[in-house]
Amino acid sequence: MEEEEEQPSEVELKKGRDEGHKFRLHMVTWNVATADPPNDVTSLLHLDSPKSPDLYVIGLQEVSAAPLRFLSDITFDDSWSQMFMSVLAPRKYVMVSSIRMQGLLLLFFSKLEHIAFIRDIQTMYTRTGLFGYWGNKGGVSIHLSLYGHVLCFLNCHLAAHMNYASERVDEFEYIMDSQTFDGKKAQRIVDHRLVFWFGDLNFRIQDHGMHFVRNCINSQNFKLLWSKDQLNMMKQKEQILQEFEEGPLDFPPTYKFDLNSDTYDSRFYRTWFDFNKKRKPAWTDRILWRLRPKAPPIIGQDDDESKSDVLKQLDEDEEFPLKIRQDLYTSNMEYGVSDHKPVVGVFTLELRKVYDTPLVRLQAEGDWSADIDALVIYSRLQPFSSSAWDWVGLYKVGFRSVSDYLTYTWVKDDEVAFNEEIMQVYVSKEEIPVRGGVCVLCYYSNTLQCIIGISEPFKVHESKVALEEGLLPEKINHLNQSVAGLNLQ
Repeated sequence: MEEEEEQPSEVELKKGRDEGHKFRLHMVTWNVATADPPNDVTSLLHLDSPKSPDLYVIGLQEVSAAPLRFLSDITFDDSWSQMFMSVLAPRKYVMVSSIRMQGLLLLFFSKLEHIAFIRDIQTMYTRTGLFGYWGNKGGVSIHLSLYGHVLCFLNCHLAAHMNYASERVDEFEYIMDSQTFDGKKAQRIVDHRLVFWFGDLNFRIQDHGMHFVRNCINSQNFKLLWSKDQLNMMKQKEQILQEFEEGPLDFPPTYKFDLNSDTYDSRFYRTWFDFNKKRKPAWTDRILWRLRPKAPPIIGQDDDESKSDVLKQLDEDEEFPLKIRQDLYTSNMEYGVSDHKPVVGVFTLELRKVYDTPLVRLQAEGDWSADIDALVIYSRLQPFSSSAWDWVGLYKVGFRSVSDYLTYTWVKDDEVAFNEEIMQVYVSKEEIPVRGGVCVLCYYSNTLQCIIGISEPFKVHESKVALEEGLLPEKINHLNQSVAGLNLQ
């Protein structure tokens, strides 16, 4: 079934024209070299900052994985995902999407208040290493619509070693060309309003010798190295690279360090030509972005379809502008679990919302407890393509990800029409946790692969029957163990 394109209402269009909204985006890229997570990521995520981000995007490379754990949908069993979720969930961030391909891992977190406005989530992966068979190199991406603006986040790990600069560009172009998405707005990566390209891109500092490079680093005279940075050099002749912007490299090269130190590589490596070779420092870990260029002039367009596409883009750019500003681009030297240092980029996105109303409004009706079947009331505020696989989930406040529900019910299986506008869904009392807690209800759209409506928080009461009979939670059903272990209120 072809997906119906969402049409914003006149009220939503007016809101979009009236006001621009700013969103703070915190990005991290880090080659973790198969290490376990550090004990404290406060500095990495700027958790003590008075300005809390709206969104976190975290791209990791070389995450440890058993040989069979290379499928893109296996994420939650790695210690890094678990760590970031456990740190951010109490601050009311939810992991909206993730994708993993072997050692490449990409995580997208959002504040709870934005969840219902992040739609059409799709993920892709492309293998490039070892002829594409194993996936030790390549790219993983998340495509989504943020208040109607289509974004793409692409985390890459490209070919290593000094002499493979051209191969790295070839790999990047292959990834860009091979990844496609469903829908009309952005079928290719270059079609997105905004693309972030980041990861261990493995570009090195060419020509300069080790002694000169280290002297520049020690004196913090980084500008002397910029002209010989391979990525900057390749930008001079590759059109696709020229479309991506990057902040100044005003921080020390992030590779290669002795473990648990801020000392650049002090070991000797045996190579074919040199038995006393150390790895030269380099800015291998980068964050770049590409704002979609303005639509070309209609003059010269040969067919009506091309003219129509240009007019649509011109209208979108004018009615719903999107601006980006980089507020910070730096490395974090305090983390030593890897031979790479993490790189952080903080951005402000200013945009006019295409829509400002959730697709679904839902609420818990009456008192909820495990002593009586519960009732959910919901209504569709905007048309969307519903599915027999849509469901409503019960989540404890402070939930970590979409899969962190306490229980759920299929909408079509248990749906009853109250009237033409309001629908009812029942939840069996046997599925409600006896310990209770403060919860929310979320409507999940299988077509859009996201939550499209969230209720206000409400109280699920402890089971009076369980208390009177002195039953322990773990003896009633497995859901209670989940509730007891969360402690995320």
